[in-house]
Amino acid sequence: MHYLVVSFTHKNTTLAIREKLAFSNDEQKEKCLNKVIKDPSIDEVMITSTCNRIEVFCSCHDVDAATMMILVHFTGRSGIAADELEARADIYEDQNAIHHMLSVVSSLDSMVVGETQISGQIKDAFSFAKKGGYCGATLATAIHHAFRCAAEVRNVTDISSKPVSIASVAMKQLKRDAGDLEGKRALLIGAGEMTVLTARYLMREGVSITIMNRTRSKAEEVAKEFDAQVIDFEELRRVLNEFELLVTATGATTPIIKIEDIDFDLGERYWVDMAVPRDIEEFTSDSITLYAVDDLKSIVDENLVLREDEAKASFGVIRKYTKSFYDMQQQQQIEPMIKEVYVRAMKAAKVESERAISNGYLPKEYADQAQKLAEQTLKRFLHGKMNRLRDVTEEAHSESLMQALSHILGLKNIEKK
Repeated sequence: MHYLVVSFTHKNTTLAIREKLAFSNDEQKEKCLNKVIKDPSIDEVMITSTCNRIEVFCSCHDVDAATMMILVHFTGRSGIAADELEARADIYEDQNAIHHMLSVVSSLDSMVVGETQISGQIKDAFSFAKKGGYCGATLATAIHHAFRCAAEVRNVTDISSKPVSIASVAMKQLKRDAGDLEGKRALLIGAGEMTVLTARYLMREGVSITIMNRTRSKAEEVAKEFDAQVIDFEELRRVLNEFELLVTATGATTPIIKIEDIDFDLGERYWVDMAVPRDIEEFTSDSITLYAVDDLKSIVDENLVLREDEAKASFGVIRKYTKSFYDMQQQQQIEPMIKEVYVRAMKAAKVESERAISNGYLPKEYADQAQKLAEQTLKRFLHGKMNRLRDVTEEAHSESLMQALSHILGLKNIEKK
C-alpha cells in the first residue's frame, strides 16, 4: 500500500488553471470521488478544494496507475491536457505524501503561512469522503496524525498566535490601497467563512455592510452578527454599482458579475474576488481596482518573512511527526509478520514431535513433553531474531529488509491487520 498526493496549488498553477480544476459544490466532488474510487489501483481517496489548492490524497497499490488515472480525470473535467497537468502538478508518494499532508494541515504550505482556515477545510474534506464511503482506516490514520502534528506546531511555535486568513490579507491590501474605510459602503456576496471574516474586519473599520446570498436565510444569519442589511441575490445587477467596496466569495461555477453589468463611469471603487472559480469576469479599468486571490502576493510575502522563524521550528515538528508516522506504520506491518513466523514455527514443532512419537523415537506418554520441548527450542531460537526484526523498523532501510524477509519466508501475502 502506498500514500499518494496529486497537488495543484498557488505554487504550481495560475488562478486561471485552478478555477478549471476546482470543485464548486459537493455534487462535483461526489462525482469525482465516485469515479476515482472505482479505479482498481486506488483503495481510498479524499479531495481538498480551496481557493489556493486542489488536491487528491489517496491510498493505492500502484502509484503510477493511480497518478495517471487522477490526471486523466482532471483532464476530462478541465479540458487541460494530461501531460500539461502532470508537468504542473506536485506529486508526492509515501513518506513525502505524509510530510506534505502534515505541512498542509499545519498551514505551512498555505499561501498565507499560519492561516487558520485550512485545518477546518481538511476536516470537512475528510468528513465528506468518509461519509460517502470513499475513505476509511488508512487515510483516517494519516489525517488524525496530521491533526496531532498541527496541534503540537501550534503549541510549540507562534505560527498561529495572530490568526490570519486570505480574507484578512485581502482586507489589509484593500486598506493599503483605498486608505481610510470608515463611512464607506460594502456589498458582501456569499455567506461562508470568508464573508464572515471579511465582515468582522470591515465592521472594525466602520464600514456599512450589506450581505447578499442566493439563499436569503443564510445571508440573514450572517447579517445578525454585524447588524448588516440584506438584499436579495436577484437584485445584484440593480445594486451592483451603488457600493464603493465589493467582496465576493461564492461557490458559483461561472461568474455572477459580468462585464456588461458594470458601470465603469462611476467613481473610484475597490472589488475583491476571493472565489475560485472567479465570481467576477476579468476586466481592466481606471475606476475599479479588482483583486483576485493571486493578486495578494505582496502582503503574503511580508507575512512569510515575519513568520520565517516560526516556520522553521514548525518544519522541525513536521519532520518528527513524519518519522513517527512511518515508525508506527512499520511496526504495524511487522507484527503480523512476526505472528505468522511463530504460528508456522509451532506447526513445525507439532509435526516433528508427532513424527518422533510415531517413529518410536519417544514413548507415546512423552508426546506432550516432546511438543513443549520442540516449541520452547524454536521460541528460544526466534526470540532474539524477532526482537531484532522489531528494531529494524527504526532503520532507514527497514522497508527493503522486511520485503526481503517476507520473500525469503514466503510471507508476501501477509497484510497489515
